[in-house]
Amino acid sequence: MTTPITPPPTGFHGPVKRSVTIAGHQTSISLEPAFWAALEGEATARALPLNALIAAIDALRIAQSNPPNLASALRSWLFANVPVVNENHSQQA
Repeated sequence: MTTPITPPPTGFHGPVKRSVTIAGHQTSISLEPAFWAALEGEATARALPLNALIAAIDALRIAQSNPPNLASALRSWLFANVPVVNENHSQQA
């Protein structure tokens, strides 16, 4: 039996723009609320301010030979480093 595809429990949400400071410069990042929540959770787990976590990911991003935009880098980093948790399954890789 296949698992039905259902919408997220809180519905679908578009990106939310927030201003952050990286290396002393303000920049705006647009991410969906789920990604903001995941970043905030990781910052808390690592005992870092949110701006510091974003700055660290940004430093890794710009060191790449062909860096993506910052929002893409943040999403990619989260998928690579944070387990996905939902109501139907305890953890998914």
